[in-house]
Amino acid sequence: MRGGPSTLYDMAAGGRASGRPAKKKGPAKGTGGQGRRSLEGRGATPPAEERHWYKDKARSERVAREERGGARRPAPARQRRSEDAPEYIGGRNPVVEALQAGVPASALYIAARLDNDDRVRDAIKIAAERGIALLEVSRDKLDRLTEGVIHQGIALQIPAYDYAHPSELVELAHDAAEIPLIVALDSVTDPRNLGAIARSATAFGAHGLLIPSRRSAGVTGGAWKTSAGTLANLRVGRASNLTAALKEYREAGLFVLGLDGSGTTDIADVELLSEPLVVVVGSEGKGLSRLVREHCDVVARIPMQAAAESLNAGVAAGVALYEVARHRRL
Repeated sequence: MRGGPSTLYDMAAGGRASGRPAKKKGPAKGTGGQGRRSLEGRGATPPAEERHWYKDKARSERVAREERGGARRPAPARQRRSEDAPEYIGGRNPVVEALQAGVPASALYIAARLDNDDRVRDAIKIAAERGIALLEVSRDKLDRLTEGVIHQGIALQIPAYDYAHPSELVELAHDAAEIPLIVALDSVTDPRNLGAIARSATAFGAHGLLIPSRRSAGVTGGAWKTSAGTLANLRVGRASNLTAALKEYREAGLFVLGLDGSGTTDIADVELLSEPLVVVVGSEGKGLSRLVREHCDVVARIPMQAAAESLNAGVAAGVALYEVARHRRL
């Protein structure tokens, strides 16, 4: 019992009484540099576009966005297109409608690994029946061909349009033994307006559409798309000088009717609607140019409520052509 208390005290103090040195806390034992060496050579974390899964993920997101009809990344700056360069119609419904309407086409482009639906199958079937080449390409190439327009994995290539001479439009009416009706566009620069006007012109019996060669929309893929294929049944002429062409029409016995909001005569009251006629549609913003107005026999307006300052060029043409067709049926 002699050494009891002192033994317990010594044990509590670290076991010095046992004759063994007490354990001291020091720095943690390291790896000797092996952990650091194991990380060498891996470098910085690569950006997302360099990782192996990035392309598949980006493609799936882009396909989903196109199917929803959402916005796409901005198209690169458009370069001036050669007059002999082909045009492209993108989108499943527009392509099928163009093929069904008999739009001249040279190739049908289909994106690789495209999910087929009824519209794609119909497009492929019609193209095969008409002998149109079928080409499978990447979506990146379709983006370039359609210049950023939403194509939904399908595009139709159409050759450059073969414009008629202005006099050919009058000959078409004479060949059909009908009173000539021609629609001329003055500074209409939006191809969608051209397509909409072509649609109205076809619906109301016009024999042709005349556009100037400068500062005007042409028969592009956008015009084909908006026209819903009616441009396949309507001849489009192009004049190097619109006022000179209007002068030649007047010398050939046609009257020229200009549409402008500043006109003093309502379209329904014009007495020339049953005569050989050229209906000139001005731009939505500026209306008729001064020189074109001077070559018109009459300038008419479409009466509207005061709250509406003007009509879209395509709508205005439709209203005027309906009045012409109505008068010719009387």
